[in-house]
Amino acid sequence: MIPPLQQLIERLKALPGIGQKSAERVAFYLLNASQAEVEQLADAVHRIKSDVHRCRRCFNFATDDLCPLCRNPKRDQDVLCVVAQPWEILKIEKTGEFHGLYHVLGGLVSPMDDVSASDLTIDALVGRVQAESVQEVILALEPRLEGDLTGMQIAGRLGPLGVKVTQIAQGVPVGRDLEFADEATLGRALRGRTPVS
Repeated sequence: MIPPLQQLIERLKALPGIGQKSAERVAFYLLNASQAEVEQLADAVHRIKSDVHRCRRCFNFATDDLCPLCRNPKRDQDVLCVVAQPWEILKIEKTGEFHGLYHVLGGLVSPMDDVSASDLTIDALVGRVQAESVQEVILALEPRLEGDLTGMQIAGRLGPLGVKVTQIAQGVPVGRDLEFADEATLGRALRGRTPVS
């Protein structure tokens, strides 16, 4: 195989969910695509790195200082839903059940991976709760050890502030990522959220 094609296949295989056969299919598709199509794809990939950054308020992806959700005055300003990663916001939004704001932690506490609470945006979350008079914080974290550890850290920090801390109900399968939960299950989990002790 010629080196440029092999290099492209190797780069594609590095993407999540793409194995050898999928990488080859995409590479051969691109070889047969028009120059304009390939340039549009290259431009889109370039722009995702040059134009997208984190929202200064919630740490979601944004192209401006604030993401569209934080800029929306119709969102319920009294309720924050805490997620580990920005793509989990999309899943929750698809349920149509949540109308508040979000806070993205940037991961979960994981001693095995050497990720502590100080590596996440928990300090910023506490600051938001104090500054924005938030009434309820909903934890929409993975139903596994790392999610539980992170939730306990957050509840411990927010408890003294008198804010209500709840978590989504366990309608999401244990050990599964929110990314793979269907909208109906995630919607039921949001409606059935419970207090965190």
